[in-house]
Amino acid sequence: MTPFLLYIGRSSLYLALFYAFFLLVMRRTTFFRLNRLLLLAGTVACFLLPLLRLRTVEVPFLMVGSLTEVGADSALTDDPSAASPFPYLDLLYILGFLAVLGWTAAAMVRMYRTIRKGASTRLEDGTKLVLTEADVPSFSWGRTIVMSRKDAETNPVIRLHEEAHIRKAHTLDILLFTAVTLVHWFNPLVWITLSELKLLHEYEADDAVLNHGIDATQYQLLLVRKAVGDKRFTLANGFQHAKLKNRIDMMLQAPSSGWKRLSWLAILPFLAGTMFLCNPVRAKVVSADLSETVLTETVPAVLPDTTTTIPFANVEVKPTFNGGDAGTNFSKWVNENLKYPQAAKDAGAQGRILLQFTVYPDGSVRDTRVLRGVNPDLDAEALRVVSASPDWTPGYVKGEPVKVTYTFPVIFQLSGKKTEPKTASIHVTGEANDVFIRGALADSVLFILDGKPVPSRKDINLETIESIQVLKDEKAMEKYGEKGRYGVIEFTSKKQ
Repeated sequence: MTPFLLYIGRSSLYLALFYAFFLLVMRRTTFFRLNRLLLLAGTVACFLLPLLRLRTVEVPFLMVGSLTEVGADSALTDDPSAASPFPYLDLLYILGFLAVLGWTAAAMVRMYRTIRKGASTRLEDGTKLVLTEADVPSFSWGRTIVMSRKDAETNPVIRLHEEAHIRKAHTLDILLFTAVTLVHWFNPLVWITLSELKLLHEYEADDAVLNHGIDATQYQLLLVRKAVGDKRFTLANGFQHAKLKNRIDMMLQAPSSGWKRLSWLAILPFLAGTMFLCNPVRAKVVSADLSETVLTETVPAVLPDTTTTIPFANVEVKPTFNGGDAGTNFSKWVNENLKYPQAAKDAGAQGRILLQFTVYPDGSVRDTRVLRGVNPDLDAEALRVVSASPDWTPGYVKGEPVKVTYTFPVIFQLSGKKTEPKTASIHVTGEANDVFIRGALADSVLFILDGKPVPSRKDINLETIESIQVLKDEKAMEKYGEKGRYGVIEFTSKKQ
């Protein structure tokens, strides 16, 4: 799942919780203005909350996202997309977005066609009054009121109602919620709340009309007479709102107690709890095939200079690749550029390679090296691709770009085979313990007999061996260079 869809999922969870609270607790109160403003502010907050990331424990060596895997089949076809699953969720989301966008555009077109057909007049306050000869339902949009000429002459109270919509800028609310329905078209609570927001608009406009001294009974009778009508302009604020009974009930309802305004505070602990659910605590991670112990490092208290190299976990602002997180974007880029070496494929070589590189303050990738390899050809290919990485956006500490080390795993896997690395083992006759090097392919281990390399373990007669010594990692490379990268086993023959 892409980071964007993860963000949409989290924000949809916040919206569902917030709207459910409003529908269950506040929708029947008479705090029309307060409910409307908090509903809009809460909607904006639900879009921002997923961007706040909470972490109490950092991963000492962060291996972000899925490990890069290259199968033999994809290497043969040279088709990068063969290794990536088809983005069904992304496609479904885009189709839903386009469908809602088309429906919204069609409603806008119908509304503007009606506005253009009428005779318009500019009023003193800048409002445009459009009168149509056809018997269309009255509505307002922006600073435009659309009414039938008959209603303008016989029911002037309708114009008061629409002018109230304009004074209170209800169109801005509709535009904001239209954008919300486009992004969260799959969330039914978003659509329900949009309907409730329009009902809040009607409550406010009705209240404004009654405050002008209009008789409530006559006004309610007018609502009933106009209730049956064509509801074509679903985006606009219309006089003939569908929930007529709710509007009349709200006119008759006694004002809610002022203390009930504090009920809005009850949503805060629920939103805070959701934040922690969406931001789980990260535990320390130690890779199973690493023999060394990895300890958590703390962030330096002082600002390091740009020559200091900082582990990825300790950077305040993490480096990013192609505008996104490294785990997804960089893994995808490596996967698209990695080729399975034919020699390694013929030899059946596969396994997990652990690389380390540094992102410099200018964004360049340097100092790439193999921390744990499996085969010379596979190691070289992984090293080649990562070393050719495009520039990153550098990491920052206290506003200054710094050098950041990054540990990155790559998996080469042949179809139908597991990825566990082979183990080079030497069994000494008469001894209970095995001598082995964990995490290296047996064919890659360097065998030394009396100071000289030998092709393989089969060339050594263990009955003539007096002692065996195993060298791994840096000790092996210090003594034998690159030949010792995958481990060295030194054999010393018995004295004649």
